[in-house]
Amino acid sequence: MNHEGKHNDRGMRKWRPFASIPEQHIGLNKVLEGLNKVEKPILAEDQQEQINEIIMRSCGTKVKVLLTYFKRGELITETCIIDSINVHTKNLFYIDEVFEIKNKIQLSDIVDVKFV
Repeated sequence: MNHEGKHNDRGMRKWRPFASIPEQHIGLNKVLEGLNKVEKPILAEDQQEQINEIIMRSCGTKVKVLLTYFKRGELITETCIIDSINVHTKNLFYIDEVFEIKNKIQLSDIVDVKFV
C-alpha cells in the first residue's frame, strides 16, 4: 500500500525539543539572557566630570542628549531631554523622545551623556 500524502508531519514541535519540558525551557531562556549581560562600567574621574558638565549645561534647556545608562546588566542608550536633578536623592529626571514620558534614574547609573 502506498503511503504518499499520508505523511504525519509534527510541524514546529520537532524544532522545539526543550520547550516540551517547561523547567528546561525556563532555564534555557535564563542562560540565553545571561549571555547578553554586561558588568557596570567603572568611569574615570574625567569621564564623570564630562558627564556632570553636559548634564548641568543641558538641564532644563530642552536640548536633546544621548543618554547611556546601566540597568539590570544592560547598557541602554536613548535620546532624551534632561528635565531636572534632585541632588538630595541623586536622581536625574529626563523626558524620553519616544513616549515623551518623564523618567527617573540614579545619577550613579549614568555611563555616558552626549549632545545630539
